[in-house]
Amino acid sequence: MVLDAPGRPLRLADLPDPEPRPGQVLLDVHACGVCRTDLHLLDGEVDVPDPPVVPGHQIVGRVVAGDGFEPGTRVGVPWLGWTDGTCRFCRGGRENLCPQARFTGRDIDGGFAERAVADARFCFALPEGLDDLHVAPLLCAGLIGYRALRMAGDAERVGLYGFGASAHLLCQVAVWQGRRVFAFTRPGDAEGQAFARSLGAEWAGGSDEPPPEPLDAALIFAPAGPLVTTALRALERGGVVVCAGIHMSDIPSFPYEDLWLEREIRSVANLTRRDGEELLALAPRVPLRTTVTPYPLEWANEALDDLRHGRFEGAAVLRIR
Repeated sequence: MVLDAPGRPLRLADLPDPEPRPGQVLLDVHACGVCRTDLHLLDGEVDVPDPPVVPGHQIVGRVVAGDGFEPGTRVGVPWLGWTDGTCRFCRGGRENLCPQARFTGRDIDGGFAERAVADARFCFALPEGLDDLHVAPLLCAGLIGYRALRMAGDAERVGLYGFGASAHLLCQVAVWQGRRVFAFTRPGDAEGQAFARSLGAEWAGGSDEPPPEPLDAALIFAPAGPLVTTALRALERGGVVVCAGIHMSDIPSFPYEDLWLEREIRSVANLTRRDGEELLALAPRVPLRTTVTPYPLEWANEALDDLRHGRFEGAAVLRIR
């Protein structure tokens, strides 16, 4: 499925098999998660430098050939697809901020396809406890959520704004860590709130409601800027709002009083390989339970539209093999 230009639906195409270069692997793609970032690319909210491109950056596949892995090895490919390894950010352990970074499904053809190539350095060996469909969402929804939770420090009372693919995984991790989770859904979404409680949230309500007590951290997954000011007003002294999306609408102005008393607002950008290694090692211990809605590859546009309108719980995944 090919993105020719922003604003157009994805196009089903028959392309030649990609050829791996030195340091790359060729993969038979078995599944690929559908992410809100794919929507941002489709809508032109995140730039696509050189279309056409094959989207998809939560790839689960088996190695056919290439460097670094034995043929048949099951691997996962995330959003971060390549870095230069030499800039001050890479050398300082912050490769997620590499100015030359290239991203799977944006700069590099991704996993909405039967075959893909990937840099072997940025492929993860996957835990065997989860099948292809259920492990795919860990590769972005899980990783970005996990990085956002790390930004929350040792926060005990954690609010999750937008209870979709990331939050439904992160809720389980946070509860397993002994934190208290408060979930915020679209106003009136009783099913989403019940889903959050089933995963361990002690309270769930609409994003227009205040939590029953102040939050030590608020993690925002919905791309709505006004939620930043809403979450800021829900914070305890010294609390932090973490914006976990790659794109968000503008944040409205707010009085300094809402930020005072050492409250913070910060963003999360991309991921590091360390994030992936830690989360994938953690997943079997929790154990993480992913809720997925599968679609065939040629229904990628329908999956994206269902994601846009919140028609499923958890994550959408394209079943390719």
